[in-house]
Amino acid sequence: MSLIAPDELRARLGDPVLRICDVRWWLTDPGKGRRDYAAGHIPGAVFVGMESDLAAAEGPGRHPLPSPAAFAGRMAALGIGDEHDVVAYDDAGGTIAARLWWMLDDLGHRGVRVLDGGIAAWTAAGGPLAGEVPAFPPARLTLRNAWTRVLDRGAVTERLRRGDISLIDARAPERYRGDVEPVDPVPGHIPGAVSRPTAGNLAPDGRFLDPAALRARFVDLEPAIVTSCGSGVTACHNALAMRLAGLPAPVLYPGSYSDWATAGLPVATGDEPGAPVQDPGEGLPS
Repeated sequence: MSLIAPDELRARLGDPVLRICDVRWWLTDPGKGRRDYAAGHIPGAVFVGMESDLAAAEGPGRHPLPSPAAFAGRMAALGIGDEHDVVAYDDAGGTIAARLWWMLDDLGHRGVRVLDGGIAAWTAAGGPLAGEVPAFPPARLTLRNAWTRVLDRGAVTERLRRGDISLIDARAPERYRGDVEPVDPVPGHIPGAVSRPTAGNLAPDGRFLDPAALRARFVDLEPAIVTSCGSGVTACHNALAMRLAGLPAPVLYPGSYSDWATAGLPVATGDEPGAPVQDPGEGLPS
């Protein structure tokens, strides 16, 4: 199971096999997560930074995947090893914590789960918060040496043209439509992408819907799904939802819309997916 309930996590506090990761992060205020962690976090949790730990400094899109070796080294330095059960949480319905879940899962670490409902569900269930920062000794973390379920921009463009993938966009509907765009240079979405916002994976209490309801969101898009968002972060939430629904694992477009929008390729606006780009060079400088 890829989720853990607050009561189950609380019962395991102090377990030496457990490693809890606070992955809070906000798009428009990247430093807020660390400030919130300092103000109070689940006891024993280490802070995992989006920019510092889960993304490379350079690469396609705003949050390119780091090399597996660099990622494994950073996690090991935080005290996460082969023997540890990892629980990731955030304050955004799991949309950020799912990035850490996806990265560890894709590279072969099977003991990783997301706290269902995040820190809000934790405190609502009476879970305590702490201010102390834990210090674990460095660990040995053995992961695969390559990402396995990823496609780059060229492959996404070609396969959309051929019609053998369903590309889904996890961003909020207003960003998908192009009504607003807080960070990327051009509003809209990748032509051919279907809107599947992450909010649709969650019940009003911020916890994941039941497997049948999650399956209904994606089953019509089988068999080959590629998940995207703004920069490959919240796209992982849809991957987690599909895992919970018992559907085949999707492929991630890590660069996502931020990679596409900076490449000079055409974009679509409005509620409809639009026609995929037919000429891979369309929209690029001559």
